[in-house]
Amino acid sequence: MKILIRKGIKKDLPQVLSLIKELAKFENAEHEVTISIDDLKKDGFGKNPFFQFIVAVVDEKIIGLSFYFIRYSTWKGKFLFLEDLIVTEKFRNQGIGSKLFEETIKICKSESMNGMFWQVLDWNKSAIKFYKKYNSNISGEWLNGKLTKNDIEKIN
Repeated sequence: MKILIRKGIKKDLPQVLSLIKELAKFENAEHEVTISIDDLKKDGFGKNPFFQFIVAVVDEKIIGLSFYFIRYSTWKGKFLFLEDLIVTEKFRNQGIGSKLFEETIKICKSESMNGMFWQVLDWNKSAIKFYKKYNSNISGEWLNGKLTKNDIEKIN
């Protein structure tokens, strides 16, 4: 099987959205996905893109995705934030996630980032094991805060 890892392009977005939904289903949160292809086009390919992505392709089908953006730390400067690393179920445990993750690390290096952040659910033991093989620090110190659009609209 020949795997191509490449930068994502606009025409990939329907398959990207499908992978996003597959991940949400895996995380028992499929109902949380409200993003549309139009949102992804506008937000990823407008004048000031909010995200970038790379894909793993087999036989012209996208089977994996590394979806990231640049985050800025007031203490340390610019970091790559890996929003999602997804490999479709049929192709898991074949090294594709490693190829995507390692390519994301290369991007981090080439852009002179000060490091890379991501989140992993505490029950996703296989993902935690995957990240730990890269000597990553999985911290339980920080708690995530969030306000949804609906929450914000309720604030005076």
